[in-house]
Amino acid sequence: MTDQVDPREERRSEQVAGPAAGDLAASPFRVDRDRIVASPFFARLGGVTQVVSASGSGLLHNRLTHSLKVAQVARAIAERLLADPVFVPMLDKLGGCDPDVVEAAGLAHDLGHPPFGHLGEQVLDRLARHRFGLPDGFEGNAQSLRIVTTTETGGPGAVGLDLTAAVRAAMLKYPWTRLTHPDPHPRHLATPPRGASAPADEPGTGSTKFSVYVTELDDMAQARAPFAGRLASWQQTVEASVMDLADDIAYAIHDLEDFHRIGVLQHAPVAAELGHWLGNALELAALDDADLAARARRPGYSLEQLRRRMHRRDAWVVDDDAFVAAVTRVRTELVDGLLGSPFDGSVEAEQAVAGFSSGWTVRLVDGMTVVLDPPVRSGHVLLAPAQWHEVQVLKFVHRRFVLLRPDLALHQRGQATLVTSLVEALAQWLTDRHEANRLPRRLQDLVELSETEYRALAATDMSTLVEALGEAPDREHGIRELARGRAVVDFVASLTDSQAATLLDALTGRSSQPWSDAFVL
Repeated sequence: MTDQVDPREERRSEQVAGPAAGDLAASPFRVDRDRIVASPFFARLGGVTQVVSASGSGLLHNRLTHSLKVAQVARAIAERLLADPVFVPMLDKLGGCDPDVVEAAGLAHDLGHPPFGHLGEQVLDRLARHRFGLPDGFEGNAQSLRIVTTTETGGPGAVGLDLTAAVRAAMLKYPWTRLTHPDPHPRHLATPPRGASAPADEPGTGSTKFSVYVTELDDMAQARAPFAGRLASWQQTVEASVMDLADDIAYAIHDLEDFHRIGVLQHAPVAAELGHWLGNALELAALDDADLAARARRPGYSLEQLRRRMHRRDAWVVDDDAFVAAVTRVRTELVDGLLGSPFDGSVEAEQAVAGFSSGWTVRLVDGMTVVLDPPVRSGHVLLAPAQWHEVQVLKFVHRRFVLLRPDLALHQRGQATLVTSLVEALAQWLTDRHEANRLPRRLQDLVELSETEYRALAATDMSTLVEALGEAPDREHGIRELARGRAVVDFVASLTDSQAATLLDALTGRSSQPWSDAFVL
């Protein structure tokens, strides 16, 4: 008589008898962690931008250091929740919360991020949809799942990493496709989950965020099968919720730390924004939206816009008293504390950064709770209201005083041009019949993989694929075109920042080197 296998431990290959050859750990979830860390897709994150290119300075986070911190915070959250006897039966009822699972998901969550961070993601999505006609475009979260299930070759079967169902499900921040699954699609709910609505500037294009392409629908179904009857089809698993919150915490804290270190985040403008709002909150609240938008560059006005957005989107938690308290705390600890003295590399400055980072991390991790029936825009694990408001204010400071800087926009426009040119050059190379035998082998493999996937989808008459192919008489040609587009996108998304730049130099004749380690693709 065989022991009953925990369905959370089932792998895509249905191999459940224990670790495969080469696995060091006995725990299946530790095996997953080890496989992710050993992946070249994980190693490449050290060369991928978090917000701006680190350029080897060691001062800025890259996607690798960010992922390590997300995994660290996620594990800490899980361990704290499991230490509370009130939460344990709730976690069990919802499908479980294993620290190894959330750590593995934290390590894997950004594997799909392309060169140049979110900027590269936006460019590849636009090109995937408009240049190649791929209905589900490109999304970093969906690309991460595609890597661990499909394009990575380091697993036992050379198809993905063959991770357990629990870890794959924990990677699904947004457990839906862009357009079609599940049915009904969550963007059609009266109150859509966070990320499920269409972009405001592109209505009708499907969800802004999603974690699954149509080519990986079977993987999502198998990964979420152990949670059937416990969660709605669009809800995160508990472990995905923990990973998502850990990502938010790392983003809110560590990016501010980075830009303080290099002198971008300045005391005076942040102090003016927060201080003016605190001193004039009632007057600002009396302005209509048009007046507020017209004066958005004045101190305090952008923060008032944030308060109003929070009321529109998150009425389930927003509270004006909590918002005032959050702005006050951020002013005290960030503005008067961390930014009060410029970073000069001294022991005192390093201790100030470490104290800010650790203090906020502990406060936010300790603010976690579990609910069985959460609001639609939240997971089953959520921050207490005070900490939730503080995260919104910290993220506001990052966006207002870093992401919206004109000098960063100038830099990113150049990167967007680079990615666009690289995609076009590779697409042209793919259609050059005289060069078919000299394509990068990895790109050839990706074309063959995508053709197999799209043929299988066409055989099932899946609506999104039929829509992409249209009623063209040559359906086979349409499949080949989709496959080439997905292969180019997969290929470019797997590059580091410097690989992308070096490859474009070679393709445009600007490089004098016939080959280089940057071309080991």
